[in-house]
Amino acid sequence: MHLLATLEFPPIGHLVEWKSFLLPGFNKVALICVVATILTLLLFRVAGRQAQLVPTGVQNIVESIVEFVREGIIMQTMGPEGLSWLPFLTSLFCFIFFANIFEVIPFIQFPAPARMAIPLSLALLVWVLFNYMGIKSQGFVGYMKSSLFPPGVPKALYLLVTPIEFLSTFLVRPFSLAVRLFANELAGHLLLVTFAVLSAALFTKTFLVVILPLPAVMLVLLTGFEVLVAVLQAFIFTILTAVYIGGAMHPEH
Repeated sequence: MHLLATLEFPPIGHLVEWKSFLLPGFNKVALICVVATILTLLLFRVAGRQAQLVPTGVQNIVESIVEFVREGIIMQTMGPEGLSWLPFLTSLFCFIFFANIFEVIPFIQFPAPARMAIPLSLALLVWVLFNYMGIKSQGFVGYMKSSLFPPGVPKALYLLVTPIEFLSTFLVRPFSLAVRLFANELAGHLLLVTFAVLSAALFTKTFLVVILPLPAVMLVLLTGFEVLVAVLQAFIFTILTAVYIGGAMHPEH
């Protein structure tokens, strides 16, 4: 009980809010997004400069990422006609991964998507893109018809189905995209903070040093798990983006 009394866990607001520096409104989260963007650009720039017939180093990494996005995401959800989206989806995947991976980088230790503004901005971008492609591919009337009046449904049920389809397509999709990424990154950040604080508290209590390995091991395991989550959440966001764009282009699929 005495140990619990001495533990001081920072409030959630302190963990996700950062003071501005350099410029008004420019804080640690904004800096992470800028660095994630630069890293994404540099990754492909360096790979392009080192282009060889037999890929090595950075080129090998980039080609593996491109192959993964092309075969594991685009071909599985959009088909060959979706290959024109390869640059965008690959860039999206890399940006989200870099923004996530800062969770485990020393002295930064915060994923930018743990602030709702970041995943919400990405989700709104996806919302604009898949609606634009739907209207471009089917026309406004055709897109609205395929989105709100799915074929095979009895006409009497459209009074119930159409409002549900409207909410699902135009409101729930971007909201769920944003919340999924935000919630997973924030939860992982809170877990790491919790075990880091617990490990530090036990380290200062000499008589409890025997149980220090328990939270310390959990902290290491969770750090490794967060690396996996960084990749997984980037993949989930990217593949759902491909699904939404592909569905807008080809509603019959």
